[in-house]
Amino acid sequence: MTTFGTPLSPHATKVMLLGSGELGKEVLIALQRLGVETIAVDRYENAPGQQVAHHRRTITMSDPAQLKALIEAERPHLVVPEIEAIATPMLEELEAAGTVRVIPTARAARLTMDREGIRVLAAETLALPTSPYQFCNSLDELQAAIDAGIGYPCIVKPVMSSSGKGQSKIDGPGDVKTAWDYAMAGGRVSHGRVIVEGFIDFDYEITQLTVRAVGADGQIETHFCDPIGHVQVSGDYVESWQPHPMHPAALEKSRQIAKAVTDNLGGQGLFGVELFVKGQDVWFSEVSPRPHDTGLVTLCTQNQSEFELHARAILGLPVDTSLRNPGASAVIYGGVDAVGIVFDGVEEALRVPDTDLRLFGKPESFTKRRMGVALARAADVHTARDNAKLAASKVKPRKVITP
Repeated sequence: MTTFGTPLSPHATKVMLLGSGELGKEVLIALQRLGVETIAVDRYENAPGQQVAHHRRTITMSDPAQLKALIEAERPHLVVPEIEAIATPMLEELEAAGTVRVIPTARAARLTMDREGIRVLAAETLALPTSPYQFCNSLDELQAAIDAGIGYPCIVKPVMSSSGKGQSKIDGPGDVKTAWDYAMAGGRVSHGRVIVEGFIDFDYEITQLTVRAVGADGQIETHFCDPIGHVQVSGDYVESWQPHPMHPAALEKSRQIAKAVTDNLGGQGLFGVELFVKGQDVWFSEVSPRPHDTGLVTLCTQNQSEFELHARAILGLPVDTSLRNPGASAVIYGGVDAVGIVFDGVEEALRVPDTDLRLFGKPESFTKRRMGVALARAADVHTARDNAKLAASKVKPRKVITP
């Protein structure tokens, strides 16, 4: 794509995002800065990305008929999946018919939107190191898989979920039913099926952001960002930092694994590859064919954030993955269940040196819903992490009591 039209004109370059949460919102902003006409689609009204797009559409994206009707009506140049709950077989059908180009490809969207497709690809097709695993369709199958060799402790996840929803650790037989019930409550679309993984005694986890972009010779090149370290609680990220220190051999293995997976998936764009690391050993965990929540830290660390990188790569433009300075992010949770909350302490938070905030604008808050993030840059990661957490702690979401 070398020619860009003017938004809202007959010659506009149109991009449709399927999923318009906080990550999609930043991608939409990056696209708009490049003169792209944007269409933000989500399952609920006034999603964060819908608040900044040229057009907003609300449909059930897992419904093939609704998805097909919308794409055929809007005729975007690119469709960019940003969440898991999408009718990906319909995207494959529309791409095969030449109706639209899917980012990175419709096949990649299908494989990565559920843990089963991508785990089978990584472990069985590409023979990459992963934790031992088994897929289960019932509580009895889950117990049998654990007894037959997965063992305790282990991790149970729905085959389709986001942001750690439905994920839990099982330490013994008494936890199995609770974990199964939690997975059933937290899964999206493919209810009734989970993956159980043997526990890897890793030193740390990283996200290796990997970009497939068109080079000067017209060929696809792979670029890597500096590794991102992160802390997760119940599978949900609560803080991240960049760069994460790594042994050179582990960093090289991480990038080899990331390149193998993304080369197979193909297409253009940014991928978030999650990896477990112990010493010089590296195991593949998951991959997202889009910006990653832990990568929110790149808003304050890189010359081009993960969102700018994704926008540029999908449009066929040059990318720059270089690090500007160390930094960190810390999540701001809703703390309350309410519609239209307010935030106290924003001024105090921004008085912490070299910090910034992103309040996502989600119309409804839940106690553990991510409603914002604090960002901090510093000369070293340790200082950045302290400042990001301090800034986040000063922001106080509050329910408004109407008299």
